[in-house]
Order: sequence, then C-alpha cells, then structure tokens
Amino acid sequence: MKNLKDKIVLITGGASGIGEIMCRLLLERGANIIIWDINSDNLEKLRLKYSSLGKLTIMKVDVSSISEINSAAKEVINNFGGIDLLINNAGIIVGNYFHEHSEADITSTLNINSNAPIYITHAFIDNMLSKNSGHICNIASSGGLLSNPKMSVYVATKWSLIGFSDSLRLEMEQLKKNINVTTIMPYYINTGMFDGVKSKIPILDPETTALTIIKAIEKNKKMVSIPGYIYRVTRFAQAILPISIFDWFTGNVLGVYKTMENFKGRNR
Repeated sequence: MKNLKDKIVLITGGASGIGEIMCRLLLERGANIIIWDINSDNLEKLRLKYSSLGKLTIMKVDVSSISEINSAAKEVINNFGGIDLLINNAGIIVGNYFHEHSEADITSTLNINSNAPIYITHAFIDNMLSKNSGHICNIASSGGLLSNPKMSVYVATKWSLIGFSDSLRLEMEQLKKNINVTTIMPYYINTGMFDGVKSKIPILDPETTALTIIKAIEKNKKMVSIPGYIYRVTRFAQAILPISIFDWFTGNVLGVYKTMENFKGRNR
C-alpha cells in the first residue's frame, strides 16, 4: 500500500504504545484513522492529542469479545464502507511461569493476542474481497520464533498469529486477490508492556519501531522482524544446532532466557 493518503485504517490497541505512534504517523500521511481500544481514558487523550492532525475516529471495543468485534465491524462498514488497512496491534502479556497463570490469564491472553486478530480479520475480509483491495498487518513478536521462560502462553499466541498471518498471505496470493498481508515480529519494545525486562540485545525504541512497521506496509513487505537479523539468525540456528547447544547459546551467551526475570509489565 504505497500511498496511504485518504486510506481508511483501523488500528486495534491504538490508544497507547506503538499503536498510538502509528496512529500519529498515519495521520501525518493523510490517512483516515479508526482506533479500537478498551481504555476509555486513553481513547479520550488520543482524541484530544491528535484530532487536529486529521480524521480520527475512536471506538471503545473489547477485542476479547467476539460480539463486540462483530458489532463494531458492522458499524465501521456501515459508516465507512469498509477499511483499506487493518493493523492488528492489540496485545497483552502476563509474564509468569505457566503454573502461576490463572485460567482467566490464559483465556484473556489467547483471546486478545491470538483469537482477536483472526476474528477481526474475518469480520472485514469479505468486504476487502468484494473490493479486491486491502492490506492486513498483524503485529506478532519475535516470541513467535523463540521459546522463552515466563512467556509460555504469550509465545503460544504469537506462534499462532505468525502461522495464521502468513497462511492468509498465501491464500490471497493463491486466489490472485489484491490483498496484501504483512507479518511483523519485533523484539522487546520499550513501552510499559515490557517494563522491567533486561536484555543484552538492545530493546527497541517505540518511535523507530512504529516507523519501521508503517514503512513495511508502504512497501508491501511480507514478513518483517525487528531488528531484521532476528528472523534469519533464529531460524538458521534452530535448523543447524542441536537443541541443547541452541539453548546454551540463547540462554547463557545471549541471556534471552533470563530477560523476564525482573518483568513488571503494565498494570491491567
């Protein structure tokens, strides 16, 4: 989607973090932005902060609820005729060992990180197919490439999202549809979501990360890891190294398996 001017863009979880930054960057490009978020206070702050930049619509939507997704999607289609670009950005993390997760923790993480992007895409895909036009960007994680302690459920959702997203891309190509799919796999980003994480690999700057995502959409990229070497190095090392050696290198040399030891995260 080379030209984003006047395009109708929906960003989930867009009232904070990289979602908010992407909102601003897209408004500056002349896009018509719709934000779905569950936090009313953040939505109102976003409206006051960015409405002067362009066309911005805020909607309080709980993306863990299928009924709210479908109701909000119908409202968007009725009011805007559909969307040109969907950015599935909403996500949460618990950051505990698996046995410390409650059933509610597991359910909410699965619903928001994995199920929501699938259901939201499903709510808009027929409209995109009827117009034979659109772009879907799914914000996954490098956690979808690499196992990590205290992230088991989060990692499961991101592995799922990467598989769904790239399979959808192949389906659109196989059907010869003009609908692009971009899968984004960032490392830890310096937002409240990952507060307390310690890493030998540099933690990502939110502004730079958001700009990289927007540029990936503009260039119709298929799969993008941030930083770029994460995907190639991880997949290559997993392919050639025995698991014990891979674990030693990843855990002891890179320290990845200890990154969550001081995790605090964002209050939910």
